[in-house]
Amino acid sequence: MSTSFSLTISCPAASGIVAAISSYLSGNGCYLSELHQFDDEETGWFFLRTVGRIDQGDKTIADLEAGFAAVAEPMNMSWEFRPYDAPMRTLIMVSKFDHCLQDILYRIQKGELNIEVTAVVSNHLDCRGLVEREGIRYIHLPINADTKPQQEARLMEIVEDTRTELVVLARYMQVLSEDLCEQLRGRAINIHHSFLPGFKGAKPYHQAHERGVKLIGATAHYVTSDLDEGPIIEQSVQSVDHTHTAKDLVSVGRDSETIALSRAIRLHVERRVFLNGNKTVVFK
Repeated sequence: MSTSFSLTISCPAASGIVAAISSYLSGNGCYLSELHQFDDEETGWFFLRTVGRIDQGDKTIADLEAGFAAVAEPMNMSWEFRPYDAPMRTLIMVSKFDHCLQDILYRIQKGELNIEVTAVVSNHLDCRGLVEREGIRYIHLPINADTKPQQEARLMEIVEDTRTELVVLARYMQVLSEDLCEQLRGRAINIHHSFLPGFKGAKPYHQAHERGVKLIGATAHYVTSDLDEGPIIEQSVQSVDHTHTAKDLVSVGRDSETIALSRAIRLHVERRVFLNGNKTVVFK
């Protein structure tokens, strides 16, 4: 059984938080190998992530969890212990474009993303062969205006049945309903093919081309009911010039999309991202 863990905490800022946490962990035989903290003086909130292992005694991570409540409650902490090497159960959603999906599967194979894919859900059949060759379950949920409520309900059933912790929209070209966004709050990541907050909505590369931009980018963000407005996790940019057509921008931008999305997934899986209103705190 693993004795390595991560501990993440957010709470109202106050004196003595770090001392209380470190004293508790060291008192229970833990060695801390990594610690990041941030006090947001604008909002009055404190964020902390630490990685450690149980070096002494016979305690387990479950024992640490059980005893930590006494530390957390007086300071109104939201907190989570997690075995450090446990893969995150992740469901991927995709439509027809497969470059982000292929990049994720490749990085899993190379050990760069510590996730276990519970299923791939799509409103099209284009990526079925690619997914099933990897031995991954492919679920086709075609959507139109009439079937959208039922299909989103089915999606949540799949999320719950597979014990999915993270949902990744890897160029899934459907707008999620407000209700579904709320159910997936803080655990669904989308990749938008522009450098937000610029060029929201449909065909952002074409919008960028019309404006003659010199940089194009991609933005990985948490999904909210406000289209392309969710808290930003990671962004990537590339230089372009007047010779690039809109079609060229689509091609060039694929690299930015895969890079931003894979980085955002890794940061989330490693518990390095904290929601802070409509922004994020990211410990890199």
